Amino acid sequence: MSAAGNKPDGVRRVLVKLSGEALMGDAGYGIDAATVSRFAADIAATRKAGVQVALVVGGGNIFRGMSAAVDGLDRTSADSMGMLATVMNGIALSGALKAHGCEAAVVSAIPMDTVCEPYARRRAVAHLEEGRVVIFVAGTGNPYFTTDTAAVLRGVETDCDAVYKATQVDGIYSADPKTNSDAERYDTLTYDEVLARDLKVMDAAAIAIARDNRLPVVVFSLAQEGAIRKAVEGEGRFTRVSA
Repeated sequence: MSAAGNKPDGVRRVLVKLSGEALMGDAGYGIDAATVSRFAADIAATRKAGVQVALVVGGGNIFRGMSAAVDGLDRTSADSMGMLATVMNGIALSGALKAHGCEAAVVSAIPMDTVCEPYARRRAVAHLEEGRVVIFVAGTGNPYFTTDTAAVLRGVETDCDAVYKATQVDGIYSADPKTNSDAERYDTLTYDEVLARDLKVMDAAAIAIARDNRLPVVVFSLAQEGAIRKAVEGEGRFTRVSA
């Protein structure tokens, strides 16, 4: 750790990827206010430590609740509904961050000026440099691309030091450790190892973009209080994917 502001050495700007399901808490779908507040407090503490923070949030918590409405829809329409779900999650996170004294800007890949800002790289970087948390929503704005791909893409575009992907487990395993007690856990992996072993931490497009731009990906668990800040500070258990 460096002395100035307890900022982690070498970490200037990060992108944190949160799944929509993480916002549900113990509910079957939707947004759990206490869970969102806990994440917001953690993100605000990371920002106050001197690290610039961007977020990409998924929409599975809302999309799950309307899954019946998707039956029979084409993929493009269903993906559009999913992208809109991320906007609702982003607005909820923004409000929770402000309640913890941390300014935030919700930036959408799909223009909707009366709700949030349209994405523009220079403006997003300016928000980060001015101390705001930037919440990227609506994925890439295109169907067929996951929010993992959006996270890596925005991380590259805004010159982040790493993408931190929050999950339910403490890193990357050879199989699902919840169903396979023999699953092997990895501390470090290369991008090519993730692709060659078909490890399901992110889709192949996201890993390929990270590899081509030498952007590290850190996979960690959200289970503990303060998990985001600890991961950014290099504490606890996680898997780092890099060259």
